Amino acid sequence: MTLPVHTDRPRSGHRYYSFTLSSVLALCCATSGFAQTAGELHLGQLVLDPAFMRAQDPDGNAADRGNSHYVADAELDRARMGNLRHLFSGIASVSVGGGIPVAQKIFVNGVDMLNLGVTLDGVAQNNRIFHHTSANAFDPGLMKSVRVDAGAAAADAGPHALAGAVVMETVDAEDILLSGQSVGGNARFSYSSNGQTPAGSVTLAARHAGFEAVGYLKRAKGNDYRAGDGSTIAGSAADLTSGLLKFAFENPEGHRIEVSGLRMIDDALRPFRANMVGVGAPREPRRYNTTRDTFSVSYENTAADGFWDPRIVLGRSRVRVGVDQPLAPALGTSWGDSSTFSGKIENRFNLGELGSVTAGVDYYDRSSTYRDNATAPLREKARNTGIYAQARLDPSDALSLSFGLRFDSQRFTGVNDWQNSFRGFSGNVSAAYQFTDALRLRAGASSVFGGLSLEDNFIFNPAWDYSDMRAARSTNYTMGFDYETGNLRLDGEVFLTRIDNARVSVYARNAIGDAESRGFNLGLGYGWDGGYLRASYSRSRIKVDGQASDSYSALDLGAPLGGVLALEAQHQPRNSDFAFGGSVQAAQAYRTIAAGSDRGIPGYAVANLFAEYHAPQVRGLVIRAEVNNLFDKHYADRATYGADFNSVTPFFEPGRSVTLTTSLRF
Repeated sequence: MTLPVHTDRPRSGHRYYSFTLSSVLALCCATSGFAQTAGELHLGQLVLDPAFMRAQDPDGNAADRGNSHYVADAELDRARMGNLRHLFSGIASVSVGGGIPVAQKIFVNGVDMLNLGVTLDGVAQNNRIFHHTSANAFDPGLMKSVRVDAGAAAADAGPHALAGAVVMETVDAEDILLSGQSVGGNARFSYSSNGQTPAGSVTLAARHAGFEAVGYLKRAKGNDYRAGDGSTIAGSAADLTSGLLKFAFENPEGHRIEVSGLRMIDDALRPFRANMVGVGAPREPRRYNTTRDTFSVSYENTAADGFWDPRIVLGRSRVRVGVDQPLAPALGTSWGDSSTFSGKIENRFNLGELGSVTAGVDYYDRSSTYRDNATAPLREKARNTGIYAQARLDPSDALSLSFGLRFDSQRFTGVNDWQNSFRGFSGNVSAAYQFTDALRLRAGASSVFGGLSLEDNFIFNPAWDYSDMRAARSTNYTMGFDYETGNLRLDGEVFLTRIDNARVSVYARNAIGDAESRGFNLGLGYGWDGGYLRASYSRSRIKVDGQASDSYSALDLGAPLGGVLALEAQHQPRNSDFAFGGSVQAAQAYRTIAAGSDRGIPGYAVANLFAEYHAPQVRGLVIRAEVNNLFDKHYADRATYGADFNSVTPFFEPGRSVTLTTSLRF
């Protein structure tokens, strides 16, 4: 039996998402907190089909969401004790390389996430920092939802969304508490054999008379792990602390105010260059002290309808990285500090069955600073004000349109107090047409003003000449299809992203360059009574200044990825308290040898298996056992830097690891 799942407002083409009855019951059970009687599903069995997350997005079936990828409930839950690579492991077009959280970099359709608009609880992120570390590291244990808009992003996605957007929301009290609960929470404990790493997290939530509170704390600390060839990767040990506090008040009329703050700390010995095991002569690990903070305040009316549906968000995000300098003791510790204050005020004009128009104004004040014991502080900063409008319309049952326009004005200040202003328009248009009950075709395009980005603060040079700097601009094109019949769903698209005048400075000189990523994505979903299979394949090629690029030349722009495959499946036998499944992550051999590289990149395939027990004797208790990298494959993730150079030893992923996880919802 299959059931249609609708979003809150009518969508074009009466698009349906088909799921088995057991999957629907699993979602209801997981979100309501009620275990069913023997022979039915139990609390905690979440759904692998990402369309459930799409259905919770009020614009989930708008034309501009055609190329969006949603992390499924089950993927979110199983990544909570892991990192970003676990979070995005089911989406082939989103690649995460780097081995450890402090160095993980994310690529969407082959483009570095630095070139996407990234928000957490509506607050702008993407605070560019030392090139051997990640600008965007987040704890999956905090996440309520994660959406990736690849390619042509909407005008309300924020400024400089050159190649799309990533939208993340942290958990609320209603996500933690069972139906009818005033106080509750969950606790998780895991142990991984490779690296002998214990990790634990506790989430507590309360609500009363409209007031809500959530507190979350996670700690993971272990030893260096072993790669598939048995070698120990020095500096790979987990040493992570993460926390969240969130408070909210919502009155009976739906007026809701939220205040939240989160912090993520990783302070440990890491490889000398944190995103690779080594280059040239071996060097001892050194200390990387990283702290990431986000603070936000927001207002919305959850019961709003009609022409007045406002939302206000103010917040600040910050990344601080301290790196010891054993080769230059006079410097002491080098510190990079990047922060963004951002805000937006927008209103959604609801037009009934026709759709909606969102209009607003946004702002950011971004700064990036470098300092050490021997150097006067160096700083770049930029301020940007944008005004935008985005229409999402359903002119007929078959046709869905989305189009928007924004104007941005940026004021930039360089390390030597050089100043200039940059202004530009951005536009986007997307369309989707339901040709038959099963087939939907879609296409989108955008031209995006990117301003002048702040550089990596560890290469700041007071002698830089900014006179040749230009505002970046991107163009994006996508064309795709969705086909759904019964429990089967197929989708695919071709894409092209071009970025002109992207900043590619090095210490010796300021510079700009052009980048291009093109390719295609394919997806498959199939549900059956008690289970689901999700598969995706992505193929991309990156060029820099018109030439096939190596991973160094493409740094901060993209990565040479080639063909990447992701496959996940899970099943729960009827009348069973057990669920089991597995996944495969694979990459084809990358045989293109760019002018600056020494070799192609070998392919790999990695298999993972898991089993879960939903204990009927203890409500909310789930015990999970998994074997990751079942065949002990020695490999570096395709998105990891340096595998195309003979002189670089890339950051290899862990070899076989057995992980036990216990979670209890109370």
